[in-house]
Amino acid sequence: MCRQLGYVGPPVRVGDMLTLGSHSLRTQAWAPKDMRGGGTINADGFGVAWWRDDDGVTVSRYRNSAPIWTDPAVEEVLPQLESWSVLAAVRSATVGMPVERNACAPFTHGRWAFSHNGVVPDWRRALSAVATEFGSTATELGAGPLFEPVQLLEAESATDAATLWVILRSLLSTDTPDGSWAAAPAALSLLVSAVLAQSPGARLNFLLGDGRQLWATTVYHSLSALVTDDFAILSSEPFDDDPRWQPIPDRQLVSARPGALSITPLLDVPSTKGSLL
Repeated sequence: MCRQLGYVGPPVRVGDMLTLGSHSLRTQAWAPKDMRGGGTINADGFGVAWWRDDDGVTVSRYRNSAPIWTDPAVEEVLPQLESWSVLAAVRSATVGMPVERNACAPFTHGRWAFSHNGVVPDWRRALSAVATEFGSTATELGAGPLFEPVQLLEAESATDAATLWVILRSLLSTDTPDGSWAAAPAALSLLVSAVLAQSPGARLNFLLGDGRQLWATTVYHSLSALVTDDFAILSSEPFDDDPRWQPIPDRQLVSARPGALSITPLLDVPSTKGSLL
């Protein structure tokens, strides 16, 4: 599948977050340790997003469909940029999905950046059904439809991850009367539950950031956290031997910022052990 990493803390060089540690994200691209059947290497592109100093909410992004270890910008350009928050991913494309720049995470919108480590089997049918379900539910709550069918065409690429992002960003930007759909944890939990209901074999490790905080889900694939009073990191695999790394169990919703780590069970998410591909 993929490897992903998010950071919030004191300003760092953007390129350094891709190469930091003896088992850096770049190293994980060609030598991952815990793919759990989701491929062997992550050679189908990479991307990195960072939040700019000028307004604190605008996300900049760099992506390439080539393997991360072939791109000189990782060491020659990206280290010249600094940010207090970074979200990055290396990609292993699911068979049948395009290998192209627009398919590479992070996907961004407004202050948000998102990546997905996993797969949604039969994703076109499943995610169309999810979009329809959310639109109907929002109407019942008096919020108006979340989706029109044409909105799914806004996905940057014909992939499950890009389409998931179209749905998630709509959840993040939509207010219902009680405000329950506006919060990132609620949106992530709703999306995971809805996708698994339509595609029980889906693998859904999401990573979401807004420049101030990180959120993640674990459904099948690995995730670890390193959180101190000064910084917070979520990563598919630890990038060094720091004993403070904490593995995240399966079926969890994670929120992380400097000095605070919350790990809670995903609500209304059925176990899919035995049905995963």
